[in-house]
Amino acid sequence: MANAKFDDTETWLTSLPPTPRQSAIALAVAAVLLVGAGVTALFADAPLPRNDAFIPAMEVAVILTDLITAALLFSQSLIYHSRALLALASGYLFTALIVIPHVLTFPGAFSPTGLLGAGLQSTGWLYVFWHLGFPAALLTYGCLKGDKFTEPFTQPSTLFAVGWSVAIVVSLVCALTWLAIAGERFLPRVFLDGIHIASFAHYVLAFAALICVGTLATLWGRRRSVLDQWLMVVTLAFLSELVINGLLISARFTLGFYASRIFSIATSTIVLFVLLGETIRLYARLAHSNMMLRYERNNKLMNLEAMAASISHEVRQPLAAIATQGGAALRFLQHMPPDLEEVRSSLNRIVSDSHRASQVFDSLRALFGKGNRGQEPVDMNEVVRGVHRILRSELTDHRITARIELTPEPPIVMGNKAQLPEVILNLVHNAVEAMASIKDDTRFLRVSSERDSDDAITVAVEDSGPGIDPKKLDTVFDAFITTKPHGMGLGLAICRMIVEHHKGRLSATPASPRGVIFRITLPQANLRQ
Repeated sequence: MANAKFDDTETWLTSLPPTPRQSAIALAVAAVLLVGAGVTALFADAPLPRNDAFIPAMEVAVILTDLITAALLFSQSLIYHSRALLALASGYLFTALIVIPHVLTFPGAFSPTGLLGAGLQSTGWLYVFWHLGFPAALLTYGCLKGDKFTEPFTQPSTLFAVGWSVAIVVSLVCALTWLAIAGERFLPRVFLDGIHIASFAHYVLAFAALICVGTLATLWGRRRSVLDQWLMVVTLAFLSELVINGLLISARFTLGFYASRIFSIATSTIVLFVLLGETIRLYARLAHSNMMLRYERNNKLMNLEAMAASISHEVRQPLAAIATQGGAALRFLQHMPPDLEEVRSSLNRIVSDSHRASQVFDSLRALFGKGNRGQEPVDMNEVVRGVHRILRSELTDHRITARIELTPEPPIVMGNKAQLPEVILNLVHNAVEAMASIKDDTRFLRVSSERDSDDAITVAVEDSGPGIDPKKLDTVFDAFITTKPHGMGLGLAICRMIVEHHKGRLSATPASPRGVIFRITLPQANLRQ
């Protein structure tokens, strides 16, 4: 794998700044913890009945949640190559593993004196190791939080670091467990008997509380992410447990003793819930982004397909005309003698149609380009006459009676001289194809221009074909919607796009007694400016 530098982009809990809602929730949880600690402090040393099943139940939950949290944090340290996350994950793994011998050696949990050959002080010292190791990991995370990777790294090296971290944590837990059990007689007394706590334990836990205070100060000074914010809440819960156990109670099985285990559960579950919640939220964002990317890709592919189909649709007409006129010229040359005048006329039409094919590309480029390139005064009467000249022979071949009704005063609009003729040419050509299905001799085409009272120019193309179902009039301008057996459904869509590009409107209404009328309405050009 290629080397890369760590990019601390805002993509996960370690870099995402907390939102006001997240900050409010964290503040509310912290307030609940403080209120709970305050209420517990009032009655912390009040004795309660002994419940030997309480410790195994609570600490098994701590083991499971801390193992899951450690696994998630290790996976994130692999992804983001973060030393801080590696230290934090190691802290949660240490807690999960050290709690296992603690619950096994707890007097009365599984045997009167505890398993593994534990002595009177073994469980107490495992509790001390637990509550010194975890805040030390939190403090290490806070100190490493601002570090940036400056040297190249690879995925195998990160896996190696994670493997070493796990091995060190497992070895440390095994060594501390052996020390607490085998070396129990050499360690200072933290319990006077099976229930009452020695003074030395208070001093050790007070030192652990000072580490938590330093951790809070470090995280507060470097807070910049959602994870930092929630780790401060975790540190506050851990500190509350230490204060209750280290300063406010003198024996096991008091109100403070039981309440402190609830704070242990809060310490182990808060980050897990945040990890799961934020992972789900970020996964939802990723899934949404992936869906949008796929939609954008499909949209681009559809646009490319539409562009190719548009070019094919627009160029086919002049190319067909060129082929027709070329075939006619060849027939006229075979006459005896050759009809040179008709040959010349066919060749002129070929030249004209070749220019029209070239204008199709210019028209499409202007249509899909930016700005108003090629805008100039256009006489719509001349456009209609030009289209009539181009399609005159086709109208004759199809026995269509054409009537051209133009307004006396030239209707001038601002537009593209290549695009506007294409619109009328498409509409007339569609009318010719529509009337091909009419068997009688009443094929009629009317193209007219007129001025509207609101300074607009209207060009209407009316045919006597079978017409369009009134229910489908709203969809005939949609892309890939066609009423022809072999149509692409792009002609009218392109026409509408061109007209709208000229700030106009293209509409269709039924004709009487049959047929359809297409109206192009364009703003009249203001030539006085």
